[in-house]
This record gives sequence, C-alpha cells and structure tokens, in this order.
Amino acid sequence: MSKSWRPATQLVHGGTTRSHHGETSEAIFLTQGFVYETSEAAEARFKGETDGFIYARYGSPTNDMFEKRMCMLEGAEDARATASGMAAVSAAILCQLKAGDHIVAARALFGSCRWVVETLAPKYGIECTLIDGRDLSNWEKAVRKTTKVFFLESPTNPTLEVIDIAGVAKLANQIGAKVVVDNVFATPLFQKPLELGAHVVVYSATKHIDGQGRCLGGVVLSDKQWIDENLHDYFRHTGPAMSPFNAWTLLKGIETLPLRVKQQTENAAKIADFLAASSKVARVIYPGRKDHPQADIIARQMKGGSTLVCFELKGGKEAAFRLQNALEVVRISNNLGDAKSLITHPATTTHKNLTDEARAELGISAGTVRLSAGIEDAEDLIADFEQALSRVSA
Repeated sequence: MSKSWRPATQLVHGGTTRSHHGETSEAIFLTQGFVYETSEAAEARFKGETDGFIYARYGSPTNDMFEKRMCMLEGAEDARATASGMAAVSAAILCQLKAGDHIVAARALFGSCRWVVETLAPKYGIECTLIDGRDLSNWEKAVRKTTKVFFLESPTNPTLEVIDIAGVAKLANQIGAKVVVDNVFATPLFQKPLELGAHVVVYSATKHIDGQGRCLGGVVLSDKQWIDENLHDYFRHTGPAMSPFNAWTLLKGIETLPLRVKQQTENAAKIADFLAASSKVARVIYPGRKDHPQADIIARQMKGGSTLVCFELKGGKEAAFRLQNALEVVRISNNLGDAKSLITHPATTTHKNLTDEARAELGISAGTVRLSAGIEDAEDLIADFEQALSRVSA
C-alpha cells in the first residue's frame, strides 16, 4: 500500500513503527544502547544475522522512521540521518574517496560546502577542480583519470543557478564517477535528482524539512549497495549520527512539508514579480520566472519554482543593509526554508569567506540579497518590502 501513496500521505504515515503501546505520534527512543536476552542474541546481532539496533550511533528506531520516510519521498533505497546538513555533505563526499582521487565541483556552492571540497579534501590528498557548472562542457574538460565524484547544488546558493543534473549524470556514468547533489533549495517535492540520474542526494534537514527553526539535521540518500559499500562503515566509525530527539522533531516537521513549501513558493513568486518591477532593484533571479537564465532546464527537471529569491539592489551594500534593517515582518537570518520569512546578505554572511574575485565569479555583489519566503500572507510581505524599499535611495 505504501508504494502507491502520494507524497502528502507518505509524509504523514511513511515508515511509522509503533511500540506495543500503539501511540499515535511516533515515539522518541532516547537511549544510547539496547539490551539482549542472551549473549548468543548479542553475538548474532553484531554479526548481522538478526535484525535490530545495537547502538544509537549506528541507528535508533526514531531515526529509522525518519530515514524510511525520506526514502519514500525521495525514491531512494536507503538513507542515513546525520547531525547536520554539513555532516551529510561531508560524509557523502569523503566516504567514497581516498588520497589521489579527484573531485569536480560546481563553483556555486554554499560557503561550507565549498570549504569541504576546496580546503578540507586536499589536506587528505584528494584533489578538487571548481568549474562553472552551468556549462556541461566544463564538466567534461575538468575530468581526469582519477575523477571519482561530481558534486553540485541545483538551484545554487545564493544566486539560484540551475545545473543540468541529467547531463552531468550521463557524463559521470561514462567515466565511472558518482554524482552527489545537494537538493536543499529545490526540496524533494520539486526535484528528484535520483530520477534524473544522480547517484547520491543530500539534504540539510534543518531547512525545509524541519521548516520551523527548531533543530539541526541532515540526510544522505542513495541505493542500498552504495550505502553498504561506502557510507555504512564511515557512518558507524566517525559518528555523525542524528539525535533521536531531532529525528522525532523532523518527523513532525515533514508531515507539513507540502503545505509549507506550496505557500512559501507562491509567496516567493509574488515577491519576485514585485521586486522585478522596482526601479531600485538591478535584477531578480527566481526559478519560477521566464527570465531565469536556465529556464529551459528548470522546465525539464523541476516541478515548481523555489521558496528562495535572489535579487540585487542598485545601491550596493548600503542599500542592502538599509533594506534589511527597515523590514518589519521579514527577519534577518542566515537560515532558510523556515515558516518565517528570512533575509540575508551573502557577501557578509554565508559567503563572507570567499575572496572578492570568487564572489564576483558567482554573481554575488555588494548589493546581492537572498530571501527565503515564509508562509505569512503574501500581501503583508509585499507591503513590508514596499515600505522598506521606500527608505532605499534610487
């Protein structure tokens, strides 16, 4: 029955395992260990001859429910829940690489993701080439005999560039590499990287999946063979496990994911259109608009726009700060995907550690602002931007 459920039903009921008490809401198993009836039972469990949990670092009933629910939504065979989105990214990349291997990554990445591939990986002898991922020929040109992983975000943070996932996956398959996609900005509702040919998908569950600013979390999803051969031992021995309490919180958040993302996306689209008409805004980038540079790719691989809007004010940093400081409903925060509308200035927050040249390559100027639309009334949000823009010099 569960295989025929549609997403909204999966996200309420998928993967639920009830205890003998028959609880309505999923139970929180706040335990670090599990007991066995006999020594022989313990031995069999550790050998993998019988099913069951061993230690919370390896997994717990609450985490298992979250992983199964995410698998249903994503169309994945297996998953591992992690303590944060960056734990998911790091695990997904590093678990399958060794010294001498090579990563090709789209240069438009969240600051910490870029640090992992550009700074951390080389410390362990893993080389990295950053490219403009929008052009498929750049992926092909960057390939070496040692290339093992292609890594990308789509849409990207914060400029909402879109990369042809199917095209990158086709090339990866030709050379025996794996494609890892950070799908946070699209959400699993609007884009299915595995269906497009990607091999591994990662999420910061902190964002839309929780969606209410409560806790950290991440998840790595793939086929069972890849999980067993690459992630399983790495996950057990390095310990990036999610807390069962956070898993329970995320299970509550995921129930309302379709409702929140629908409203957030509708709000983002309306705000994008409003901003595009302002004489104080130099440009607006939004995946739901026809003037998006990769509108043709969006039409092929995404089922919706985004909850995020990127726009550039003509007055640079001074105008961006003046706008943000004048907003009353929208709050300043570097988080995203929240039920509350949030805004940030990437050049001084999420991407501050990049050089001026690197930010320029990504299209992040002093006037660039990233908005994460919430579920508030769209008219109130537009009115908030209208009054805030009135305080920005033309």
